[in-house]
Amino acid sequence: MNFLEGTAAQNLKDGNRLEFIVRRDATKTEIRKAFETLYEVKVDKVNTYIHLDGKHAIIKLRKDFRAEEVAMRLGVY
Repeated sequence: MNFLEGTAAQNLKDGNRLEFIVRRDATKTEIRKAFETLYEVKVDKVNTYIHLDGKHAIIKLRKDFRAEEVAMRLGVY
């Protein structure tokens, strides 16, 4: 079952990016370090925005890592 739809699915395939809802007080540096430690990948860039349902982090992985592989390990894709 695919839990991704819309922009999140497009980011995964075309942009090597994953999107997560994170704590509202989390900084980009904290998000980067936590993601790299948990999923054993290297992060290229972290963008954040605040939406009604919480703070979102769009995490772009370095070229030598694939977002699809991380999503499969998470059981999302």
